[in-house]
Amino acid sequence: MSAGLPSSQESDFDFIIGDWRVRHRRLKHRLAGCTEWQEFDGISSTRKILGGRGNVEDNLLHLPEGPYRAAAFRSLDVASGQWAIWWLDGRSPHHLDTPVVGRFSDVQGRFYAEDTLAGRPIRVRFLWLPMTADAARWEQAFSADAGQTWETNWTMDFERTQP
Repeated sequence: MSAGLPSSQESDFDFIIGDWRVRHRRLKHRLAGCTEWQEFDGISSTRKILGGRGNVEDNLLHLPEGPYRAAAFRSLDVASGQWAIWWLDGRSPHHLDTPVVGRFSDVQGRFYAEDTLAGRPIRVRFLWLPMTADAARWEQAFSADAGQTWETNWTMDFERTQP
């Protein structure tokens, strides 16, 4: 998606297609008043699927306790103009996370879901921030008060490996 232009829906995620180095930063404990962050590297590769109305992102995350693989799946509902994003953690290969659903507006993607954390209801927010042709940022935040306040608990800074 080009900066400053209205979303064309099918091209919303074109900015992330390709291969990336990723710098991860995530809170050690979520919604627990924790201020200690873990930082680690990863790689990511995203390709279009579903005739361009979806994409799959293959990730290798180098956590301090050891590497693991994960995948994101994104698909566009053309009728509503909304995207859904699912996360599949390779350590739990038979479980897809609850999808976040949303769209791009003013060059920023906002996606939400109702979920649970340790048995309590939470709201989940993903933000996608395309910055340049070679850099992007993703943020995840949780809310325990129905979206009144948010705790950002994971960020991913993407740097393209090939121009």
